[in-house]
Amino acid sequence: MTMMVEANRLAEGKTIYLVDGSAYIFRAFHALPPMSRADGTPVNAVYGFTNMLTKLVEDTNAEFLAVIFDTARKTFRSEIYPEYKANRPPPPEELIPQFDLIREATRAHNIPCVEKGGFEADDLIATYARVAVENGLEVTIVSSDKDLMQLVGPKVRMMDPMKNRFIGPTEVYEKFGVGPEKVIEVQALAGDPTDNVPGVPGIGVKTAAQLLNEYGDLETLLERANEIKQPKRRESLIDNSGLARISRDLVSLRDDVPLDQDILDFRISSPDPEVLIPFLEEQGFKTALARAYSQFGLNAEVSTTQIDAESDGPNFELVEREEVLVVWLEKIADGGVVAFDTETTSLDSIQAELVGLSLSIKTGHACYIPLAHVSPANANKGELLLSDVDRLPVSPPNQIPFDRAIELLKPMLEDPGILKVGHNIKYDMQIMAHYGVSVAPVDDTMLLSYVLEGGAHGHGLDELAKLHFGHDNIKYSDVTGTGRNKIPFSEVSLDKALDYAAEDADMTGRLYRLLKPRIATEKMSSVYETLERALIPVLSQMEWTGIIVDAPFLKNLSVDLERRTVDIADEVYLLAGREFNIGSPKQLGEVLFDEMGIEGGKKTKTGAYGTGAEILEGLANQGHELPRRVLDWRQLSKLRSTYTEALVRQINPKTNRVHTSYAQAIASTGRLSSTDPNLQNIPIRTEEGRKIRQAFVPQRGHVLLSADYSQIELRLLAHVARIDALKGAFRKNLDIHSMTASEVFGLPLDAMQPSERNRAKAINFGIIYGISPFGLARQLAITQTEAKKYIESYFQKFPGIQEYMEQTKIFARANGFVRTIFGRKCHTPGINDKNPARRNFSERAAINAPLQGAAADIIKRAMIILPDALKNAGLHAKMLLQVHDELIFEVPDEEIEDTARTVRATMESAAELDVPLVVEVGIGKNWDEAH
Repeated sequence: MTMMVEANRLAEGKTIYLVDGSAYIFRAFHALPPMSRADGTPVNAVYGFTNMLTKLVEDTNAEFLAVIFDTARKTFRSEIYPEYKANRPPPPEELIPQFDLIREATRAHNIPCVEKGGFEADDLIATYARVAVENGLEVTIVSSDKDLMQLVGPKVRMMDPMKNRFIGPTEVYEKFGVGPEKVIEVQALAGDPTDNVPGVPGIGVKTAAQLLNEYGDLETLLERANEIKQPKRRESLIDNSGLARISRDLVSLRDDVPLDQDILDFRISSPDPEVLIPFLEEQGFKTALARAYSQFGLNAEVSTTQIDAESDGPNFELVEREEVLVVWLEKIADGGVVAFDTETTSLDSIQAELVGLSLSIKTGHACYIPLAHVSPANANKGELLLSDVDRLPVSPPNQIPFDRAIELLKPMLEDPGILKVGHNIKYDMQIMAHYGVSVAPVDDTMLLSYVLEGGAHGHGLDELAKLHFGHDNIKYSDVTGTGRNKIPFSEVSLDKALDYAAEDADMTGRLYRLLKPRIATEKMSSVYETLERALIPVLSQMEWTGIIVDAPFLKNLSVDLERRTVDIADEVYLLAGREFNIGSPKQLGEVLFDEMGIEGGKKTKTGAYGTGAEILEGLANQGHELPRRVLDWRQLSKLRSTYTEALVRQINPKTNRVHTSYAQAIASTGRLSSTDPNLQNIPIRTEEGRKIRQAFVPQRGHVLLSADYSQIELRLLAHVARIDALKGAFRKNLDIHSMTASEVFGLPLDAMQPSERNRAKAINFGIIYGISPFGLARQLAITQTEAKKYIESYFQKFPGIQEYMEQTKIFARANGFVRTIFGRKCHTPGINDKNPARRNFSERAAINAPLQGAAADIIKRAMIILPDALKNAGLHAKMLLQVHDELIFEVPDEEIEDTARTVRATMESAAELDVPLVVEVGIGKNWDEAH
């Protein structure tokens, strides 16, 4: 019997959410790659379902919520029409064991889990929706299932979780051409092949809506079917009127299902931590666990039943007096660990000045120490409030004097017994170095996340706070404004600065307590401690040192590049027969394919022709001159804008050097990234690119020394894939490309032509990146058939390589990551993607990642030990730059030979492989000459 609740038991206007469980399950299953818990049980659908359900509860303002599930397929509809849903394939095998776990997950979150034998979830939803409306509730059905649209009405709406939009009568009309009250009849006529609802052959949704709008309702239409003018439509309706009525019964949802649970039982309430946390632990859902710890105020490092009562809400304190700061410093000394963050005037750590500093000692407890805030009124008048003596900001009355605050903070920040935790702490170390503070020892939550899950997601503080704690951090723009109204952080009011800065320190501390234990349990200590963490001070020093750039040389080069781009533009106009904007892809496409009639033009979704580099290169290879000259024009224009002009602007006026910033947590393989300026992408195969390198010079009395690992990824391939022929060649110091050409093309070494060696070189390096016959054919300007034969011949000569590739892909598919020989995880999130292009891309990345990642690890190991090696040898060289497999040093003239010898020996001993590491050293008065 249907449970009815009296109207006075539920307040008018409250909302109930009825979730279509099946829609959530299948969306979660298909949205995520395969995942397994420790015992091998697949859990990707469980994980996705859990996240979706948690987000819904967090985002909704509903007072009541339940998840409605289907039971067995056989329902009363099967008695009406035995073929109903007969064609539906069984669920995927890996989804079947997850159905019960999903129900368990729902109950663990203290959310009602509703189902009833003999009835579909849609019928239960229809019944609960009717009961809810009768009792004064607003109803939201969480589903995108078109069958449920017949329920939409004044107090019933749907929410499409796929598109995150609500569905009301207007949206129903847009889909069916009729209002919700006639959806059943449209479906009766149109049928549904998914559920095997027959409908009337030849009648689709659009036609059904048109007929119903003309005749009023299904019965009237069927009774007057003989009036329809179109013969086929008329005959089909007359002959299949019975099927139409059966279909109407099949698609009509029952709203009189006997209910076993009262709507009052669906009131939203918090889950029990003693139920939820063990469930999440069993599944291995680390992110959901972290969110639960935060929700319940639990410490991730203690028992799941031990609640930290002091962490119920954030407790942020503005430190404006010296005695308050002293109390904080005493607490930090007692605890031995502090999360800290700096607020500054610029993202450029070399030029930035300190505005304030935040500290956090435990979850929810943090403070902000304003040091150089000024009132907006004074700032607008240009009064900077600077001391005439030491040029440090003079604090307004509500701030501790700047120099006194630094004096108090310095012992703590330098204390070897207190661990300082930051997020991208390298930046904060450089800021404090301006004021004579050497921050150490340190931990970095950005690098902890990167070592654990490099390539799986980004590692910014805001993203990690959302990912692990479901928390949206205050954005910088929220406190400073944007556009014309943007103000410097030094003008932000202290209450807003407190919330923003203290939150950053608090979140950093939370991440540290969550992620640091995982480093040991997931066996990533070696990668974190001996590589990433150890590299922080090395990179900090390199960035601080910078490199000299010859500004006059660059300015002259820029003038030359501008002249040459003008000359090339004139050639392009002559070839085109008119002037146009060469930098406009749209205009270029029109010239090439419409006006010049060149074949092969393809329009993009925007309606313009594609004119990317690959397309232009293809046309140039066919002998078309204009595309070739456009490529030349683009290259010179890019060099001028990106380097010859930009580098001059990036010279620091205080040091007369450029100071690049190295990012450790970007590339999934562990490679460093260089930004502001990016010095890793200067082209070296062109004359113009080499000229730009000529602008990088040493200080007087010094030279630049370049130390470059020779063919390191091929050496690693020989080692990792155990290729005896390659290992032998490297041990004998043979020309590896000539040897490969000899093996693959069957040519004697003494008769080797440069062209054949170059082809072998392309194959060698292409194999590392999983090159396809198409890619190799394009690179060597040969047919795909020839390229395929080359690759097949290569694998026949070196069979271990193909075995390595296959085993690597198998491992990646099973685990979602690959490892380098030093233990680094390189995640491959698209390795099981159903889209072939994305899957193939991830497979190529998986093949290359262990090699490129190991090369990155090796040069990092070298960078870490080089400063001490040089110091112990009594040498004064400074390491300036790292560019992939190359290191650049500034070396005193009188120490050239000793430095070259020490650098080579140190780099070649950075790792022990089955093949020797070889470092090529060059010396010069500029970077190009040294390289």
